[in-house]
Amino acid sequence: MLDKSIKPGAIPTEELVQFLTFRLDGLDYGIPIIQVQEIRGWTKVTSLPNSPRYIRGVLNLRGTIVPIIDLRLRFNLNEAAYDSFTVIVVINVGQRLAGVVVDAVSDVISLSTEQRQTPPEFEGHANRQFVKGLAQIDEKLLVLLDVERLVNPDTLAEAVEAAA
Repeated sequence: MLDKSIKPGAIPTEELVQFLTFRLDGLDYGIPIIQVQEIRGWTKVTSLPNSPRYIRGVLNLRGTIVPIIDLRLRFNLNEAAYDSFTVIVVINVGQRLAGVVVDAVSDVISLSTEQRQTPPEFEGHANRQFVKGLAQIDEKLLVLLDVERLVNPDTLAEAVEAAA
């Protein structure tokens, strides 16, 4: 993966944060790479009864049981068949691990504070709570996710209650 956001020879003048970018339903998303523990190809997971639809199950990751969240379903996007590009991004939030299923990983980029923008305010969109910011990279708009909110047990519980 190449870092496309820093030009060769450029001297960073402010703090840069690296993001892992990935594709989901034709859109580009980013999560701070410091929260990414590993990237795995899609493997079958063990389903748990009475779980929300977007919780695909759990995976035993070297002795740690990790919940696997399908981001397409979490964001109420169309479901897609998993293929050779589908990956599980294992993220570390605090002392908890969670895996998120995405269509494909793209790149690692560095973004300055100036490149990151606050998303516009709008009401009535349930997924807004997971958007931490936006960044324009070349011709595409990158949606920066709030990983802590995405895998927060309280947030997951809210979704379960809403689905009931």
